[in-house]
Amino acid sequence: MPGPGDPVRSRRPRGGGALSTPRLRIGTPERAGLDPWALRRMVDEVRDLTTGVRPWAAGAVVLAGRGPVIAVEEACGWAVRHAAYDPRADAGVELPAGQWEPMRTDTPFDLASLTKLFTAVAAVQQLERGTLAIDARIGGYLPEFRAAAEHGTTVRQLLRHTSGLPPELPLYDLPDNASRLAALRAQGPVGEPGRYRYSDLNLLLLQHLLERITGRPLDVLVRDGITRPLGMAATGFGPRPGAAATEDQRRPWAKADRGMLRGEVHDENAWALGGVAGHAGLFSTARDLAVFCRALLAGGSYGTARILRPDFAELLLTPPGLGFVVDQPWFMGELAGRGAAGHTGFTGTSLVLDRATDTYVILLANTVHPRRRPPDSAPRAAVATWLARAVAAG
Repeated sequence: MPGPGDPVRSRRPRGGGALSTPRLRIGTPERAGLDPWALRRMVDEVRDLTTGVRPWAAGAVVLAGRGPVIAVEEACGWAVRHAAYDPRADAGVELPAGQWEPMRTDTPFDLASLTKLFTAVAAVQQLERGTLAIDARIGGYLPEFRAAAEHGTTVRQLLRHTSGLPPELPLYDLPDNASRLAALRAQGPVGEPGRYRYSDLNLLLLQHLLERITGRPLDVLVRDGITRPLGMAATGFGPRPGAAATEDQRRPWAKADRGMLRGEVHDENAWALGGVAGHAGLFSTARDLAVFCRALLAGGSYGTARILRPDFAELLLTPPGLGFVVDQPWFMGELAGRGAAGHTGFTGTSLVLDRATDTYVILLANTVHPRRRPPDSAPRAAVATWLARAVAAG
């Protein structure tokens, strides 16, 4: 298999420079070729998710579009509603009504595992540049990661969650970064390599690999390679003081005792690692994520910026996907089945983009405010289904 010194064939971009692709603009469902009734139903259902005695989320933002047209962009519910969680009453302790903060369409959210998509794009950028090979062994770049070297773990396995690594490690319980790094280096597969097993550790190892071969930290790679060229000024690693609140994070329901979180990364391992991690830590808005989706649907370009060549953008989204997952009905609903790609995040976030219809839908919600509940992705699937029906009827 190719190693860090092996030549990697990489086709040069055709033509003298990047072509301009249309930027996003606010429009109507009709302008986007989408059925307005179906999109109204989508918005009504999202609004209903934020009401009642025990809502799915305190607040949410939904955005959907086709091509360069944003057909729906709505906010509902509350970015901040609770001061704490009362375990005896199994209910949130509400702030005085005057201190509730309504959700806005430009409210930043803790993206949780949607961060993985940006780490994946940063990795594929290195594939395009020839500094990384898809089937290269991790041990060739990071020999001190003994377990990965011993088991021949590859870049492809990390991006496709087929390394066999466990879902996570309790790094948050270790006393310092040296012990956390030692645990990562020593952790080997617990399942059969080659079979799908979702793991945050895959993207943490990929982060270390990217930082080794580029000499730059992940937050700089994401900023300089993705968010700055695309004009995603609201996207970055925390802290983000104005973000939607997440959890009153306390044991035993959480893995650390941190109190009510707002603008600080929710994921305990990302927090223990300083807030910048390959699997979690980014904050963003629905509009910024729409730009990200649009760039990938347009073959890696947005406006005059290009973050990937079309063939490498396609590599991310081709089944079974790199970083992205493809055709998963449990959160893509009726968009699944034609090559739709996307991801979800534990805090209540999701995005789906569908190359077959040139559409995208983003649902950002603070489902963990005031505390986490058993995951329920039925609302995500319903939102994606309404977009699929809007395409069919439109």
